[in-house]
Order: sequence, then structure tokens, then C-alpha cells
Amino acid sequence: MKFLFVHQNYPGQFLHLVRHLVAAKRHEVVFVTEPNANEIIGVRKVPYARPKLDITDTHIAARELDNGVRRAETVAKTAYGLRHLGYTPDIIIGHHGWGEMLNLRDVWPDAAMLGYFEFYYQHDQADVGFDPEFPAASLDFPRIRAKNAINHVALNLGGAGQTPTDWQLSTYPDWARRRIDVVWEGVDLATCRPDPAIRKQTLKIGDMAIRPTDKLITYVSRDLEPYRGFHVMMRALPDLMRARKDIKVVMIGGDGISYGAAPRTGGNWREVMLAELGHDIDPTRVVFPGRVDYLTYLAALRRSDAHVYLTYPFVASWSLREALAIGCPVIGGDSATVREFISHGENGLLTPCLDPRALARAVLGLLEDKALTRGLRAGARGYAERRLAMADYLASYCGLIERLTGENPAPAAHPTPVTGNAPAPRQGRLAPRARPRSGAAASRRLVAAAE
Repeated sequence: MKFLFVHQNYPGQFLHLVRHLVAAKRHEVVFVTEPNANEIIGVRKVPYARPKLDITDTHIAARELDNGVRRAETVAKTAYGLRHLGYTPDIIIGHHGWGEMLNLRDVWPDAAMLGYFEFYYQHDQADVGFDPEFPAASLDFPRIRAKNAINHVALNLGGAGQTPTDWQLSTYPDWARRRIDVVWEGVDLATCRPDPAIRKQTLKIGDMAIRPTDKLITYVSRDLEPYRGFHVMMRALPDLMRARKDIKVVMIGGDGISYGAAPRTGGNWREVMLAELGHDIDPTRVVFPGRVDYLTYLAALRRSDAHVYLTYPFVASWSLREALAIGCPVIGGDSATVREFISHGENGLLTPCLDPRALARAVLGLLEDKALTRGLRAGARGYAERRLAMADYLASYCGLIERLTGENPAPAAHPTPVTGNAPAPRQGRLAPRARPRSGAAASRRLVAAAE
């Protein structure tokens, strides 16, 4: 088969699927993206120049659509170049969030299309207005509603859609949900695995040495900002510092803005929170190493005595899935996003999202309770093996591709039921656009994820 992937930050959410397809050694995989240094052997990367986004005169409510259609135009020109070179994909797979795929139906009208629908913006049911410290102004509601313009155009392209969690699907209107399948994302369980031996060694992260006798609390976010509960985590630190002298804290993440807004006072959120709390925090026991390499990140999670994961009701981070797979004792904020992954007392603990005192009490209670820690570690890893197995995820994805194209792109040599419990993608109501290659291929369903 011929695959065309589209994502402005190659490979984005498609890393594992692309590797899976390349490993089959029978497909042609092309990836359209903005230029970056990432490479996967076996993938032909086709960069496009990011269009100039001179939108100062565009109404603020229309700027996201303006950005999207400019990208769509640029990507379509790139696609026409591929078509003139003789390339016609069997299926186009990409992320609809930036508008890149909006014009590809004009280039290849007969290709199947599978779009990643990540989130439907609302002004009263999810992230906006969730935190009373940062209230939403009603004058901003039109802009928030208008952020769904790309979503709406994409949902009417005649292709199919997928999203990684039931909660993310629930953010979409009823009429849209029928067009989107849930494909539960997996984790590489061989890479993200517990390693008890690391607890017997001294681990260095940034300028901090974590010794075997220390109690390590970890926090991870792409960027340190309120959307991921950074301000709550910071405000829990003084109680933690006072309660135990053996606590050390590693807070991994950059100083940029991935979601939400920058501080109104200027600077970044790390500087703002340190200005508020620095006199109550022992700087020798808290380290901010920034964004770290993947091996350092894995080492921190494997060594962690308590991993804190906080978020507004929004898209779940990959770090939550990976922390569970590693067997971290996770303390998660009690939001709809996290409840889909954590059952309190079984594979993690839940604490009120915006209450730093409650968070500190939960962390300290966990550090004191060895039996609870052992149970949560085992529960987290067991949950990951049942629900986050990469084989189940890839089987679900390939099953959805087969439904759209009539061919399973990576059939098993000896088909057997998948052993995990990741939900199979639920079939939507859109008929496949691509013609099946044969009647046998169209009816073949070699691998299905267990319910």
C-alpha cells in the first residue's frame, strides 16, 4: 500500500504506526511535514515551507482558521507536486488540528482519508473556566467557538476520523461522534518498564543527586504551566519540604507555553511561581532540568517514589501512559481526563485538581505507606499490560485502515486474538472511499483488539 501521512511536527502521534508499517517491508510511506531533524529509516519525508502568517488585520476569532487555510494551501501545492511525480496514496492519515489536510481531497479525491481529531473546543464543559484563578471572559467565547472551524470543515471532507480516548470523543457534538472512532493509544511496554535496580543507585538529574535513601517526587510536562497543574504542584512544595527532609523533587519541562496563556506579568510560569514561593522552597532539594533526553526522563520515572500528574480537563499526556507502564505510584488530579486512566486506590490515587494542600497530604500519605506503594506499582503496570499494550493499539489502528481500504497493512503471520483489553475501534457510519483490492481482502479481518 501507499501511505501519505501529514503532520506539521513529524512524526507526531504517528511514530509507532509509521514504524510498524515500515517494519512490514511492503509499503511506501511518505510523510509531509514542516522541516525538522527527525528521521525514520524507510520513510520519505517531504517538507513544506511554513506559510507566513501575517494575520494582524484578521479578526481574532478567525485567526485560527486563517492559519489553517494558509497551511492547507501550502500542503496542497506540495501534494500536487507529488501527484505530478506519479504518487497516488491508498490512504491519507494525518492530524486535522492545523488545517493541513483540508485541501487534500481536491488532490486525491479517491484516496481514503483518516484524520486525527484531538479535541473540540468548548467554553463551559472542559478546560476553559475550569480554574477560578484564571476565569474566562464571556467576550472571549466567540473566539473559543470559532477555534472549531477547522474541526467542522474536516468533519465534512468525507473521510473517517479517530481520537485516542472516550473523553476526547465526548467533547465533540453528537452528530460528529458518529464519524469518529476511538483508537486507544498504546505504550512500548518493553521500553517503558519498571527497573527496581535503579533505586539502589545514585541518580543525577540536572544539578541534583538522588541517593537511595532519598524520597523522589517527579512531575513532567512539556512546558511548566497551569494547564498541567504546575502552579498547584508548586504550591504543594512548602508543605512537602517542611514535612520530610529526605524529599527531593524533579520537575521536568520547558519554560514555554504549550497551552493556555503566558503570565500577564511577563516572564514564564516557573519564574512567577518561584517569586511567589521561593522563600518557602529549599532550592537544594528541587530541580528544574528543563526538557531532558528520553533516557533521563525514563530514569526519573523508574526512580520515582511518587509521580504527580495534574491537568485541566484536556488531552491526556503521553507521560501519564508511560508513567503507568513503568509502574510509577501515580497521584493524578481528579479530572475527567485522568479518571479514564486511573481508578483510585487500584492503579493510582486521585486528588482534587486545584488543591495543593490535598496534593501534599496525598503524596506524604503515599510515602509513608509501603504496602500502598507496592499495590499501586503493581496495579499501574498491570493496567498498562491490559490496556496500553502497543500490539493492541497497532492492531486496532490496522483494523481501522483495513475497514477503509480493504486491506490489512500489517497482518499477523499466524492470526491470534490480541490478549490485551484495549477497545477495538468502533465503526463509524462513513463508507470507505477507496475501492477494495479484492473481495477476499475486503472481508479479511486478521487481527482485532479484545473488548
